[in-house]
Amino acid sequence: MNTAAAANADEFSSRHTANFPALLRQLRASVLVSTYQAGRLVVLRAADDQLNTHFRRFARPMGLAAADGKLALGAQGEILEFRNMPALAPRLSSAATHDAAYLLRRRHLTGAIDIHEMAYAADGALWFVNTLFSCLCTLDDAHSFVPRWRPRFVGAYAPEDRCHLNGLGLRDGRPRYVTALGETDTVQGWRANKRDGGVLIDLDADAVIARGLSMPHSPRWHAGRLWLLESGRGALVTVDLHSGERTDVARVPGFARGLDFVGPLALIGLSQLRESNAFTDIPLTDANADRRSGLWVVDTRNGETVAFLTFTGDVREIFAVQALVGQQFPDLLHDGELLETAYALPADALRETAAAARA
Repeated sequence: MNTAAAANADEFSSRHTANFPALLRQLRASVLVSTYQAGRLVVLRAADDQLNTHFRRFARPMGLAAADGKLALGAQGEILEFRNMPALAPRLSSAATHDAAYLLRRRHLTGAIDIHEMAYAADGALWFVNTLFSCLCTLDDAHSFVPRWRPRFVGAYAPEDRCHLNGLGLRDGRPRYVTALGETDTVQGWRANKRDGGVLIDLDADAVIARGLSMPHSPRWHAGRLWLLESGRGALVTVDLHSGERTDVARVPGFARGLDFVGPLALIGLSQLRESNAFTDIPLTDANADRRSGLWVVDTRNGETVAFLTFTGDVREIFAVQALVGQQFPDLLHDGELLETAYALPADALRETAAAARA
C-alpha cells in the first residue's frame, strides 16, 4: 500500500448519512464547501450510490458566489473567477460523467484583505466583504478593490478589522443585509464582546436590525423571511425585520458558518473550533458540545436534520457553502494542460472557426 496516499486519504476522510447521495440526486445538485483551514475547496457530488468528495487546493479559500455559469472564489490576496464550459465536460477524465466544467478565467489581486462572503448582484457585479477594511466592495480594472459601503459606526477605511464585517445577503438581486461581530470602531474592537456583541444591518435603511447576536454569519433572504446563523450558539434563526426578534429554527452540533438553501432545505456548514482558535469563549465552548465539522442539511419546515456529512480527518473549519442546482457532477480547473488548450470564443468567432475547420 502506498503510505503517502493512505495518509492523504486519512487527512481528508469523512463519513455521512446513507441518504446523502440520494438526496443530492433528488435535488439535482452538487455542493461546494470551502475550508481555509485545510486550504481546499470541496466538491460534494453523488456518484451512483456513493458520495464523492472531490478536493481542489487553493490558498486560504473562503467566500463563494455562483450565478449564470459564473463562479467566484475569494482566496489569499485574490479573487478567482471561473466560467462554466459545459462542452468541455466530456473531456474530463473520470469514471463518472461530468455535467459542468468551471475553468479559471480571471484572477484579480486584491491584496491580503481577508475576503469573507461574496455574491453576484442581478446586474452581474460581484460584491464581497472586505473584512480587514470593514467594508463592502466591488472590482474594477484599476484598483485592488472599490469600497462601496461601510457601517456608519466605522469612522474610516483602515486595515484594522474594526468590527469583523463578515456576512452578505442579497434581496431582489441587490446587496441588502450584512452581519458583523461587533458595533465597534477600534482595531479588532469586536474581540472584546464577541460572545454576544454581533449585529445585523439593513443596508437600505443604513440601520441595525438586531443586536446581541452570538457571532452572526450568513444573512440570507429566502422564502419571504430573513435568516442567519448565530455561529456562537450553533443555531439557524429567522429575524423579524421590525422588532429584530430572532427565532430558533434548528440547532446544529458545531460553529455554524456558511449557508445556502435548496427549496425548504438549509445547507449549513459546521466547524469544530478547537480551544486554540480565536473564536472560542462562546456559548458552544461553555456547553462543551460535541462540535463537528462538515455539512448539515436541515428541513426548515420543522427544524429536523435530514442528512449530514462530517469530516473525520484534518478538515476542522468550514467557511462557505454553495449549492449548484442543476449541476450534479461538476469540476473546477485552475491549472494543468486542459486549461491551457481549452478556448472560449465569442459566438461569431466560434462560427467562423467551425466553418474553417469543416472547409
